[in-house]
Amino acid sequence: MDMIPLDYATLRLVWWLLLGMLFIGFAIADGFDLGVASLLPFVARNDEERRLVINTIGPVWEGNQVWLIVAGASIFAAFPAIYAVSFSGFYLAMFLVLFALILRPVGFKFRSKLPSARWRANWDRALFIGGFIPALIFGVAMGNVVVGVPFHFDEVAMRPVYTGNLFGLLNPFALIAGLVSVSLLVAHGAGMLSMKTEGEPPARAARYGTIAAIVGALLFIAAGVWVATGLTGHHVVPPVVTDGPSSPLLKTVATSAGGWMRNYQEMPLIWLAPASGVVGALGSALFLWRRQGGLAFISSSLALTGVILTVGLSVFPFMLPSSSTPDVGLTLWDASSTKKTLWNMLVVTAIFMPIILGYTTWVYRVLHGKVTPDILGENPNSY
Repeated sequence: MDMIPLDYATLRLVWWLLLGMLFIGFAIADGFDLGVASLLPFVARNDEERRLVINTIGPVWEGNQVWLIVAGASIFAAFPAIYAVSFSGFYLAMFLVLFALILRPVGFKFRSKLPSARWRANWDRALFIGGFIPALIFGVAMGNVVVGVPFHFDEVAMRPVYTGNLFGLLNPFALIAGLVSVSLLVAHGAGMLSMKTEGEPPARAARYGTIAAIVGALLFIAAGVWVATGLTGHHVVPPVVTDGPSSPLLKTVATSAGGWMRNYQEMPLIWLAPASGVVGALGSALFLWRRQGGLAFISSSLALTGVILTVGLSVFPFMLPSSSTPDVGLTLWDASSTKKTLWNMLVVTAIFMPIILGYTTWVYRVLHGKVTPDILGENPNSY
């Protein structure tokens, strides 16, 4: 007798939603780290200003990165086929991200070890790379989810075979998505700097962030027009089996120009997602221009949430379409783990997620307030 209270289709949908929440959590929490690091060379002109900027994110970046680790682990456990295809196909891109992310802890730990201006400048460049490259590549990855990735499964062992390369991932649409990501994360980081610091760095950050938010909104709109008017979209030919075995070979997929807009025709309420992305970005620009850091941060968080929801809802139920063999594109209905695995993971998540959220809330409560030169002077552990 099946003791699991939720049916297979519901569990799959729940984990699709949870995965989206993890990506949103990562974008909001670790996104301002990436944005601040990307702004570092432009908003700080001397060592004291650079230390102010770095110490806004130095104490929290490790905890924020937990969202990325949990998201990766969740894909591995809940949607192993997605993990297999994406981590093999995006291998070089992920290696670049990993290299950049490694530079962050090294930069934080080693920058203050020597008083040499050249030494510190080199580590500041490393921190910039550690912020800019992941911000760009994460956006490129999301763009490729919309475009589709060239892969298929061999007929003998059902092994995923990726037939593209790194340069193929850097297609025009994906690069626009990458620039949307960089722009909005820069605005997000500018909002954090406006809240956490005083003087010239937040003033410069507000100016750069205002421009970045407007650019991000315009590029997001341009990408949306492209999706609606010419980009190839996929849809599963009915009947759609939501509780069948996890095999991507048991369906037929049709493609058409502008096909991703079918979901917006069938579920008009999801227009709120792209609207949130645009309104959040423009609101961030307005509040940064008015030097209202808290409201700017909330607005940029709304923008990031809207963009991620737009991608997920546009391609639903697909999670990773195949541009070369559309019929094997991976959906949440045919790429998941077993019902028992999804249920066990859900129970574990229900136990530990509140602990993570509670700990994170406590950390930010302890570290509330602005970073000032006096605080840096009093704290021997500052960066």
